Amino acid sequence: MTKDRERSGLVEKIAARLAIKSEITIIHPAELQVLRAMTDRELRALAVSKGWRVVRRLGGRQIEFYNDAGTPAGGARF
Repeated sequence: MTKDRERSGLVEKIAARLAIKSEITIIHPAELQVLRAMTDRELRALAVSKGWRVVRRLGGRQIEFYNDAGTPAGGARF
């Protein structure tokens, strides 16, 4: 699988979960590897573009995504 396909699949999984719940915690090693391949700036830009907030926990062994009420979906600013 290419990195873009892995990333898009993971983004879809996160989006599907956040459509139902307010948070998702990524702990699976393969999923963490995809996220760790991104720079911190890329990861935060992705989160903002989707209207999410991202938090790294436990030294990077867990990454949490939240719906961010302060950021409109799609990253649009008013």
